[in-house]
Amino acid sequence: MNSDLVLAEKAARQAGEVVRGYFRSEFEVREKGVDNPVTTADLEADQILKTTLLGARPEDGWLSEETVDSPERLSRSRVWIVDPIDGTKEFIKGVPQFAISIALAVEGEIAVAVIYNPALDEMFCAVKGEGLTLNGEPVQTTPLAVLESASILASRSEVARGEFDRFEDGFTITPIGSIAYKLALVASGKADLTFTLTPKNEWDFAAGTLLLTEGGGQFRILGRDTQRFNQPDPLVKGLVASNGPLYGPLMQMLELPTR
Repeated sequence: MNSDLVLAEKAARQAGEVVRGYFRSEFEVREKGVDNPVTTADLEADQILKTTLLGARPEDGWLSEETVDSPERLSRSRVWIVDPIDGTKEFIKGVPQFAISIALAVEGEIAVAVIYNPALDEMFCAVKGEGLTLNGEPVQTTPLAVLESASILASRSEVARGEFDRFEDGFTITPIGSIAYKLALVASGKADLTFTLTPKNEWDFAAGTLLLTEGGGQFRILGRDTQRFNQPDPLVKGLVASNGPLYGPLMQMLELPTR
């Protein structure tokens, strides 16, 4: 097996054990910004991921939601891009729609990805060019080619704000927390597509994009000329992701360029 994947899966399980211990229990919550909470579990998981990954790969760079960013990562050819809990709001509410997201970018391209939902013990893994697995079994995106029949996974908060109202007619829309988890579900064929026109950071979706492409899907990072990772500014305008056949029709519906 790919040694970086083995390491990433080990780190995800170690962090997941801590996160699972706090789930639906007591923990401290504070606000990093408007509608942007962080918990004890986020911080402890981040430390475990950093200790495990950089402890084994000390020359690699680091980009995490819960670690102060440093321009030093831009000089590294290999960079770990992680989110210790993507879907913190769902975690706080006791909703099992959150995930630990780990991606390894090599020269700007995601080479290894792991997304782990510790509440449901779902481990999604991919190595570039080697396909996608869920708990060790090969999985892939759906074959659906008719956009009007598509099942859409949408952000719970974006649905609550009415941002998906115009898509309610003709589509099955399911609110799900965590963009990382939504990407993993689309990649593994549990839904047809997902998109967000709300700004996201690389740590939210880096791992999910490799899962998606290895599962046979396509994605587009919005508001960025390059589709490469470990950029100086990790913030983007949004993300569109789908199975292969629906990508073109979806981009056309959203009035977005396919390239």
